[in-house]
Amino acid sequence: MGECEVCGAMKVGTKQIMMGKAQVYACTRCVEKLGLAPKEEALGIKMARSRPTFSGPKPRRRNDIMAKQEKELADDFGNRISNARKAKGWNHAELGKRIAETVNVIKSAESGKPPTDSLVKKLERVLGIVLLVESTPSETSRVVSHGNRNMTLGDYFKQNGA
Repeated sequence: MGECEVCGAMKVGTKQIMMGKAQVYACTRCVEKLGLAPKEEALGIKMARSRPTFSGPKPRRRNDIMAKQEKELADDFGNRISNARKAKGWNHAELGKRIAETVNVIKSAESGKPPTDSLVKKLERVLGIVLLVESTPSETSRVVSHGNRNMTLGDYFKQNGA
């Protein structure tokens, strides 16, 4: 039992509540009349607080065809898309309707911006073309060591015929 700091009632049950920016002890009658009961936290905020914090890199999607390293996007994918579209007699809008994409997405893919995995699948299916080709390892050359020393610029130029 305590004293209500809002109405001054003595020997009443009080609760510690926030009134503005101050914490006060108020009786239940004042809490109800003034609407000082603690507000329920919004569901979205509650969920955000319950989520774990960042715990490292996101796991890769399982169906990410670019991550498999078996196939890669062809270097001339833009030309392949454009040529196949023109061969079918379609404009950008017609192709867009057929694959449920916007004209801008198609134009950007044709201009050389790498398309998403789902767009690659749609274009391959609708146009009947191959955009993903077998990946070829890039050429590398081995540096022949000469004894205990590291490679010098002179060694590099001799090796590459310059």
